[in-house]
Amino acid sequence: MAEPVVLHLDSITKRFGSFAANDAISIELRRGEVIALLGENGAGKTTLMNILFGHYVPDEGEVYIEGRKIPHGKPKEAIAAGVGMVHQHFSLAKNLSVLENVMTGTEPLSSWRSETAKGKRKLKSLEEKFGLLVDTDARVGDLSVGEQQRVEILKALYNNARILILDEPTGVLTQQEAEGLFKTLRAMAKDGLSIIFISHKLHEVMSGADKVVVLRAGKVIAERNTDATSKEELAELMVGRQVERPVREASKPGDVVVQARDVALHAGSTARLTDITFDIRAGETLGIVGVSGNGQAALCDLVAGVAHADHGTFEINGREVSHMTPRDLSSMDVGRTPEDRNSQGAVGELTLWENAVLERINDRRFSKHGFLNKREGRSYCQDLIDRFDVRGGTPNSRISLLSGGNMQKLILGRSLSKHPVFLLAAQPTRGLDEGAIAAIHQDILEARKNGTAILLVSEDLDEVVSLSDRIMAIHGGRLSPAVDAKEVDSRQLGLMMAGEWGGLG
Repeated sequence: MAEPVVLHLDSITKRFGSFAANDAISIELRRGEVIALLGENGAGKTTLMNILFGHYVPDEGEVYIEGRKIPHGKPKEAIAAGVGMVHQHFSLAKNLSVLENVMTGTEPLSSWRSETAKGKRKLKSLEEKFGLLVDTDARVGDLSVGEQQRVEILKALYNNARILILDEPTGVLTQQEAEGLFKTLRAMAKDGLSIIFISHKLHEVMSGADKVVVLRAGKVIAERNTDATSKEELAELMVGRQVERPVREASKPGDVVVQARDVALHAGSTARLTDITFDIRAGETLGIVGVSGNGQAALCDLVAGVAHADHGTFEINGREVSHMTPRDLSSMDVGRTPEDRNSQGAVGELTLWENAVLERINDRRFSKHGFLNKREGRSYCQDLIDRFDVRGGTPNSRISLLSGGNMQKLILGRSLSKHPVFLLAAQPTRGLDEGAIAAIHQDILEARKNGTAILLVSEDLDEVVSLSDRIMAIHGGRLSPAVDAKEVDSRQLGLMMAGEWGGLG
């Protein structure tokens, strides 16, 4: 006998101007069921979940929870009805403790004291029940990303959520953390919790969901049980065509463009990078792999000019750049796609065209005598939109309204449009759909073909192997000797990431 329906989204439609983000979408979720919401960047997945949680008001349609119609635009009503949401970008107060974050909003303002002891007991019980262990007294800002996500989930459970929504839950997690998360979600579903998660990772969808709902251009175009479909079918349903990632062609790298020798970068008394040495030639991609937290972020900060070396040399085309600013490097035709596109790659309140010219603000095409040439900026931005297939906005739209994938395509296009001599590609396809990944891989390979020296930093091993000529592993702030990408296998990469690289080089 089928479990009862706990959630019914009935003909939900949401428009932004003339753009229909959601077009008459209907979905049913049953008790204990796990549904994956799949679609291209900009397909309307997050918009739909924000309507369910009360952040957005639909133009048409209704939300029913356990048969009761829920008022639109009222998150408190959604929470009271048993809906919990874990956003892609966590909504936690980093200066407060875990317990304070979880209990915030759960007690009436008229209470003369907080029932912290009672709250702590309830929180501990939830932690033990679902294996979501975290120090309840720790300051949230001191926790890892994976631990912060556990806090978000615990907060929803503390509010007695019966329906849990997770937006790109593994986008910032290591592979081990992601595997642990899905083990926890399965335990929750077995306990009767109903779950919807948004993901672009087809292997997660196939292993973590009972059913897949595929959105394209704001419409439901297919529903599939995971035991009756395949990754290949889902990818084709998602983008409307067969998706094939581009293949790296053999090439002959040119002269050395980037050279680092014995570079060290410290944070207080703790070494973040030690004895970093590598070369990258024109038309060559050097891939960096490693478990999150082993120095990748510090390495990216160093080569982008955000952090400066304590000793050693870092040169681009024979010029010492280890103490240059990002602005200096940009003037040398250095491009970058930073790891965090929202806080480091774009300014959310600015328009697409303003973000497009940010790194070229001194270019005479875009400014003269201190005045911006808005017409040229908009024209340049439209060229990027057309060339790199940026969807969901115009040059005058705020960039924060774009999906993550479309924002990433604009940032990468901004870097590649100036034909950089050196490109830093840090986590270039994190959180992107298969179609966007294929497009960005093609752009990176095209830059390599045109002679750009590329440093690729990614936690996606398949991505690094497919795009790189040589690969190095980073462990404890140190780099391994380089290996040929054509000759390495996953077992060897795993050992290198664990710091076992004796005999290499």
